[in-house]
Amino acid sequence: MSDDRMIVIGEKASFIVRVLISKAQDAGIKCEYVPCVIDEIDKKLEGAALVTLYMDEDSLPHEDIIHFLKDKMDEKNMQMILIGEQRDIQRIGNHIPKEMIYTIFTRPVDNAEYISTVKDYIKKVSMGEFRKSILVVDDDPNYLAIVREWLKEDYKVFMANSGLQAIKWLGKNSVDLILLDHEMPVTSGPQVLEMLRSDEETKGIPVMFLTGKSDKESVMAVVALKPEGYFLKTIHKEELLEKLKEFFILHK
Repeated sequence: MSDDRMIVIGEKASFIVRVLISKAQDAGIKCEYVPCVIDEIDKKLEGAALVTLYMDEDSLPHEDIIHFLKDKMDEKNMQMILIGEQRDIQRIGNHIPKEMIYTIFTRPVDNAEYISTVKDYIKKVSMGEFRKSILVVDDDPNYLAIVREWLKEDYKVFMANSGLQAIKWLGKNSVDLILLDHEMPVTSGPQVLEMLRSDEETKGIPVMFLTGKSDKESVMAVVALKPEGYFLKTIHKEELLEKLKEFFILHK
């Protein structure tokens, strides 16, 4: 995802849309107009950090466009700014989940407030605030370093080198997913999972096991604990990233 690029989607490049784009560009934000055409939106969404959907009272996007936009933004973990009349915003809100809407502006738009909001969002993106967070738990520091290197561009990554350290850290923090080594000394992965699921604060955090054993008996022992999934430690970077992406899409 680009840290400073926004697209403004509208039925037409009206005077107000051109002003908003010009103001954003003057503020150092890469910004361009995109018409309400699925192929155009699909091309321009790639690499964008934020979407502004501008609705004129006489030209609202078709529902097919809204559904396409929702699915694509969901896939890319993006958010949007809505601009329009209250009734039009309500209509769009019936199709777009509220967690995908960063903020709403009714017309007429306060340009200074709008640009300040866009800059605030861009800053948060650059700091990784909207990234999913993953805690990797493994007693092998070399493996921890490898996995962190693989994930750091797409996720907020935290590390713990023992089960007890992970439990202690989770007493003060939370994450979207835990990648947990199955075979650890002192406190094993299954023991950590049991402790997590017995605590109200942590029982809802998804856990996927990391295991170095691929024989049927070992895999069945892992699956029997009913984690959200498991990865063999021989997994390659690209496959791991793809499977994590699929997991977060399915668990929105």
